[in-house]
Amino acid sequence: MEGININKKPRLKKPYLIVAWPGMGEVAFKAIHYLIEKLGAEEFANIPPEYFYYLVGVEIKGGVLSMPELPQSKFYFWRNKEGKNDLIFFLSNAQPDLTKAEEYSQRILHIAKAFKAQAVVSFASMPQAIDHTQEPAVWFAATSEELKDKLKKHSLNLLTDGQVSGMNGLFLGIAKKEGLGGFCLLGEIPLYTIQIENPRASHAVLNAFCNILGLKVDLTGLLEQAHTMETEINRLLDYLKTVPNGPPTPIGEDEIERIKKALTQLTKLPGSIKEKVEKLFKEAGDDITKANELKVELDKWNVYKEYEDRFLDLFRKTKEKGN
Repeated sequence: MEGININKKPRLKKPYLIVAWPGMGEVAFKAIHYLIEKLGAEEFANIPPEYFYYLVGVEIKGGVLSMPELPQSKFYFWRNKEGKNDLIFFLSNAQPDLTKAEEYSQRILHIAKAFKAQAVVSFASMPQAIDHTQEPAVWFAATSEELKDKLKKHSLNLLTDGQVSGMNGLFLGIAKKEGLGGFCLLGEIPLYTIQIENPRASHAVLNAFCNILGLKVDLTGLLEQAHTMETEINRLLDYLKTVPNGPPTPIGEDEIERIKKALTQLTKLPGSIKEKVEKLFKEAGDDITKANELKVELDKWNVYKEYEDRFLDLFRKTKEKGN
């Protein structure tokens, strides 16, 4: 199959294709990675990264430079001995160049069509004004009225308007255009924790997914990870919030902004977003009109302050070129 390295050709029964890339809260990536590990799914194919990814820097460890590896895009399969649907997983540890999203998606769809996939499923995050200790709700969007009606029976929230950004949403739209239906499950995450992993949201979408397909999977490991993460967030809140003479008050909008800024100092952007930011810096350096798109992305992830000097340098250099 052109553009795909296939190591094994498993015989699968009415498989579902489950796809995931990194994104806010790493909800999708963590959920699928956990499921692959827990089920013992086997790798059987991959997409060579050279055409869809490029390096934007080098790694430094102990003062020594080295070239990083390009992101991986791998396929896994799992045979369901107790149900009617096997599973194919596609997992990539970075978002590709979205200008090539159509061609990239077509390669994934080649696998889906070759194995006669019944549907495509993606996961995503949904930032909301909730507390990190709340049980996140799960929302969904489907590619057809028929699928929408089926999913309503599982007590999920219907996303009637909005969008799912990045490959976790875009791929589903491309699959629909190619005649393959499916749905996206979105787990709520607090607005002030979009930059850190959210195992509780990953647990919520996986729990919903397992209920829909009738799968029995032990998800307690994600809850244990969620407890550890929430303990660290509580420590940060204890530091940021001072509530004298009384019980803690609900988190207000001003406090959310303060928490988001503090978390920026303690957490890292997902690798795929770092690559996108670096790409936009390069493009803005060549064409200053791209600076607006860059500013929007920096504000979206609340990291403008970290990049402010570099951002302003773009305009200084443009002015120097004009002189």
